[in-house]
Amino acid sequence: MATYPRKKKRLGHFKFGSVLFSTTLSLFIVGLFGAILIQAKGLTTMIRENVEIQVFLDKNLSEQELAKLENDLKNRPFVLRKDDSVSFKYISDEEAAQTFIESTGEDFTKFLEDNPLRDSFVFTVAEEFQTSEQLAEISNEIQTLSGVFEVSYMTDLVDSINKNLLKISLVMGGFILILVITVVMLINNTIRLALFSQRFLIRSMQLVGATRGFIRKPFLIRSWIFGMLAGAMASLILYGLITYTQSTIEGFALLQNQELVIVLFAVLIIAGGILSVLSTLRAVNKYLNMSLDELY
Repeated sequence: MATYPRKKKRLGHFKFGSVLFSTTLSLFIVGLFGAILIQAKGLTTMIRENVEIQVFLDKNLSEQELAKLENDLKNRPFVLRKDDSVSFKYISDEEAAQTFIESTGEDFTKFLEDNPLRDSFVFTVAEEFQTSEQLAEISNEIQTLSGVFEVSYMTDLVDSINKNLLKISLVMGGFILILVITVVMLINNTIRLALFSQRFLIRSMQLVGATRGFIRKPFLIRSWIFGMLAGAMASLILYGLITYTQSTIEGFALLQNQELVIVLFAVLIIAGGILSVLSTLRAVNKYLNMSLDELY
């Protein structure tokens, strides 16, 4: 009866197919949640960019006084600057009256001789100045300026936005923590099971005098390469999904932040390598410390 020689096992060479699949899937799930967080941040920014302060001015201000006040407000750090432009506009009392008539359908000029509305400056507040306390301070600060009659902003809207965003952040933070723990356990268990077939080879290398570092090295190198490969594959799949979503859902691209997406891909690749190495190191150390009876 013909016998076929069995393929010799090489140190550090074990079946990585299941490890690669499981690691890629785990990192893809993490990356998908990370992409959702990026979109949520973009949506949050868009919502906050609608928070405006309206500064009503005194009547009969000269052009010089208007220009001075406008320049003063524009240079304040709390005014939103986007793409090298300032989110700031001037609304005259005539424009305000026309907007009021168009929105309500009531022409007050027919029974009022004087326009009760005032000239105003309207600007968007930068995101980092949008707590309720900061907006109150900004309002008080502007109120003291010469030529300012009144400062107005939607207090209830700001409070509602801040409270809801805090709740959402806490919930998503909890999900992230659970997800990370689950992914780490999944990768760790997958690699530990993959190394199970090499436990006797590890013992044999110990018996012939190989040092622990010599035994660990091929496992760690291979796990680093496969971990980064899994991260790259997860990033590639995620990139395809994002690209497809942008082409099919209108307005989705507006929520996209290319810089953060690139950082996310880099994190997935590096995290894949690090998690694989740490899990492999833990598994190899476990088998190095086992007695021969425990190996069986």
